[in-house]
Amino acid sequence: MVKKKVSNGPVTNGEVDLARYEALDGEWRQAGLAAPARRALVDAKLYKVSDLRKISLAELANLHGMGKTAIARLKLLMEAKKIRFR
Repeated sequence: MVKKKVSNGPVTNGEVDLARYEALDGEWRQAGLAAPARRALVDAKLYKVSDLRKISLAELANLHGMGKTAIARLKLLMEAKKIRFR
C-alpha cells in the first residue's frame, strides 16, 4: 500500500510531523485558520500576516490546502494591518 503525501512538510514513513507545524503556525492558529491552510502557509515559509506581502493572491490561492474561507480571513487580517499582496 502506497501512502499519499499529505503536505509539502516533513513526512516520515507516511506521517506528517505535526509538531513542526505547531511550532510555526501560532499566528495562523490565533487567526482561526483551519489546519490545512495553516500547513500550506508554513510550507510556503509564511509565518505571520506581514509575510503575505511576499506573494501574490494568485500564488496564495494555488497553495495546496488554501480554501476560499481561509483566503477571505487572510484578506481581512491584511486589510486591518494595511498590508497588500505583492
